[in-house]
Amino acid sequence: MTGDRQPPAAADGAIRSDWSRQEIRDIHDLPLPDLLHRSQTVHRRFFNPAEIEAASLLSIKTGGCAEDCGYCSQSAHYDTGIKASRLMEVEAVVEAARVARDAGASRFCMGAAWRSPKDRDMGRLCTMIAGVRALGMQTCATLGMLTPDQAVSLREAGLDYYSHNVDTSPEHYGRIITTRTIEDRLETIGHVRAAGIALCCGGIVGMGERPADRLGLLHLLANLDPHPESVPINHWNAVRGVPVAETAEPLYPLAFVRLVAVARIVMPRSVVRISAGRSAMSEELQALCFTAGANSIFIGSVLLTTENPDQDRDFAMLRRMGLELVASVVPAAA
Repeated sequence: MTGDRQPPAAADGAIRSDWSRQEIRDIHDLPLPDLLHRSQTVHRRFFNPAEIEAASLLSIKTGGCAEDCGYCSQSAHYDTGIKASRLMEVEAVVEAARVARDAGASRFCMGAAWRSPKDRDMGRLCTMIAGVRALGMQTCATLGMLTPDQAVSLREAGLDYYSHNVDTSPEHYGRIITTRTIEDRLETIGHVRAAGIALCCGGIVGMGERPADRLGLLHLLANLDPHPESVPINHWNAVRGVPVAETAEPLYPLAFVRLVAVARIVMPRSVVRISAGRSAMSEELQALCFTAGANSIFIGSVLLTTENPDQDRDFAMLRRMGLELVASVVPAAA
């Protein structure tokens, strides 16, 4: 290794949506000290590196989804032991949000296992959103594909964020999902943006994809204009009975850190969340992810249907690191 290798000049914190795959690969392949220095420099330019945003996630309608996402425990196509349920009552959702708020969460995300919401459900969903917002929390929902009118209704009810992952690279997408295309997902993202709702959009790694697909995922996200306000990076949680269980391979820990660092560099003002998969991550790995630029986590012992670290464990970890849970992390002006 030579001592004169310099990080690419393009990775200086400029807000861009014209990244090439080669630029992203060049950043990713930097010597780890150079990569972390670069990502930490960008992170400090836009955020306080000692602040971590806490969000909470609740499944408001579980199982029975018509989509065939090959990684998902809630698909009706696979026998995963998940029993389908009806949409929760408003009062139960608002009470769950109150508990999450009192535990330290500032954003409450409501997830429904649907291909898309039916118009008959929109009234209850909008009442849920208004009820959670009345608690002083930011609101987030993930409900599948939306029509333009549905997106507007959610925004008028007070929805702050809509979560709609692109999951993986365009090249790998068809290997894990066949019931909708990546273009369908991008269309919903367009409806969300047009309605004036902030976007939470990321993907999943560790599903047996190639390293190039992980960079392709980041390339897709980094070229959305504007970038998603929130970017969750999920490591696939093991689920029995789904096709991905046959192909999944856990990432080498530093490979995950590199993805976080690249996300921070190419999407400087986005909140980067390490999401699913933290139960299998050591405290040291999570510390490296925060050093690389991650600044948000989900708290609570369950993420929809999969395991998440106990919140007391998370609070103790953050105290040992000297990090502070805050109501929200807001990027500085460019």
